[in-house]
Amino acid sequence: MKGPQDFLAQIQGQIGQFVPDMARAARDDFEGHARATVMSVLAKLELVTREEFDAQQAVLMRTREKVDALEARVVELEKALTKGE
Repeated sequence: MKGPQDFLAQIQGQIGQFVPDMARAARDDFEGHARATVMSVLAKLELVTREEFDAQQAVLMRTREKVDALEARVVELEKALTKGE
């Protein structure tokens, strides 16, 4: 005759067989949800590629050079106007 200890040990052994599978399934489920959440957040950030960033930076630098040249030209024209008065 088996006692309560034997019965509990048998149940514990059976549960122990399922726990690794349950833990693996829970981990996989969590990783899947975490991956989907991260991808959703990244999609909302409107990120650009490095190539796009570098191209826009080059455009910005050329624009800055043109603005600097125009500012210098305005200073020259203002000086010429004040001398002519």
